[in-house]
Amino acid sequence: MTQNQSDEKMEMAKGKMKSKAEPSGSERTARIVELERESVIQTYTRQPILLVKGSGAKVWDAEGNEYLDFVAGIAVNSVGHCHPAVVEAIKKQASELIHTSNLYYTENQVFLAEELKTLTGMDRAFYCNSGAESVEAALKLARRATGRSETVAAVDSFHGRTLGSLGATYKPVYREPFRPLNEANFVPYDDAEALLAAVSKETSAVILEPVQGEGGVNVPSPGYLRAAREICDDCGALLILDEVQTGFGRTGRWFGKEHSGVMPDVMTLAKAVAGGLPMGVMMAAETVTDAFQKGDHATTFGGDPLVSAAALATIGAIKKEKLVERSEQVGSYLRSRIVEEIDALEVRGLGLMVGVELEASCPEIVNEARERGILLNATSEHVLRMVPPLVVGKEEIDRVVKVLAEILQKS
Repeated sequence: MTQNQSDEKMEMAKGKMKSKAEPSGSERTARIVELERESVIQTYTRQPILLVKGSGAKVWDAEGNEYLDFVAGIAVNSVGHCHPAVVEAIKKQASELIHTSNLYYTENQVFLAEELKTLTGMDRAFYCNSGAESVEAALKLARRATGRSETVAAVDSFHGRTLGSLGATYKPVYREPFRPLNEANFVPYDDAEALLAAVSKETSAVILEPVQGEGGVNVPSPGYLRAAREICDDCGALLILDEVQTGFGRTGRWFGKEHSGVMPDVMTLAKAVAGGLPMGVMMAAETVTDAFQKGDHATTFGGDPLVSAAALATIGAIKKEKLVERSEQVGSYLRSRIVEEIDALEVRGLGLMVGVELEASCPEIVNEARERGILLNATSEHVLRMVPPLVVGKEEIDRVVKVLAEILQKS
C-alpha cells in the first residue's frame, strides 16, 4: 500500500468516525422526532423541523435552513429571539440567584411589580408562570371579591386549558372531553346587547380579550369594551381583560385596553412579558385585591429572580427601541401590503397582530410557506395569524407577503 493510499484510508476512517459522532441535521431531526413520539405525551401537532437557533425575527433548523418567524413563539418573542439585553440579564442573574420561592423577598420581583403598575395603571401584581395560570388567579379573585360563581365570556374566546380557564374558553372541542366544568355563559363577541342580557346578579366576572387571538384576530368596535365596563359596574361584576396575547406592544399600544381607554378591575398577562421565559402576571385594582387573604392563592415559581430579571430587560428593550410605536407603524405596513398583494376575504388586526381570512386552506398554506422559509400559524381552516417579533423589518414583511401571494396564485 502506498503512502497516498494509506492517507486516503485514514481520511475515510476519520470521516466515518466524524459522521458517527456528529450526525447530520436531518439525522438529528429524525432522531428527535422519534424520541419525542416515544417519550412525550402526544398533545401537540408539531411542524416537522428541529429549531436550534434564533436571532431577531429569524430562526434556523438543525439542517441549517433559515426561516422568517411570523409566529414568534405564539406572540412571545416580541423583542426578537435571543435579544442581547435579555440574554445578558439572564446570564447575570443566573450567576447570582435563580430561585428562592415566595417565602422570601427578592428585589427583581418587587422592581418588576413597580414597573408593571406604571405601565398598566393597575395597583398590585400576582406572579405565576403562564397565561392560563393568570386567568385562574383572576377567576379565583373574582369569586372571592364578589361572592358569586358565574362567569360570562365571549364566543371564540381563548383563555387557557386548565380546568378553570377552560370553562371560559369557547371551542367545544377543547371543553367537551373534560366536562363537567364550571362553564361560562358564552355570548357573541362585540355584541353589547347580548352581554347586557347575559350578566346578572350571579355574575362574578366578565372576561374578554381586547382583540381575540385564537378566535381569528377579531377586533371589536370602539365602544364595546366601554359598554362592558358600564355593564359590569351596574351589576357589581368584575371586568377581566385577558391581555395575555395583546400585551407589551403587540397591538401598537402597550396594552390592548388602551385602544378603548377602559380600565378593567383585573388584567391577565403572560407571553411577551419575559422575553421568552415563562411568566404570567395577574394585575388588579386595589379595590379588589384585598379580597385575597394570605394563603388564598400561591405559586412556587412565580416571579422568581431569573424570570423577573428577564422581564425587566424585556420591558427596557421595548422602551429603548420604541417597539410599541414600531408595532403600530410596521403593523400598518404589513396590513396594507397584504391588501395590495393578496386577494383576501378580510385583513384585520391592530399593530403586529394580524389575521388574514382566505378562501384557501390555511393549514396547507402554513406547510408550503414553511418549505419556502416562512413560519406562519393558522387559527382555523381559513384564517392565518401573523404575530412576528416587533423588531421585524419592512423588507422581511415584503418577503413574507411575496411568498404568500405566490402560494395563493398556485392554489
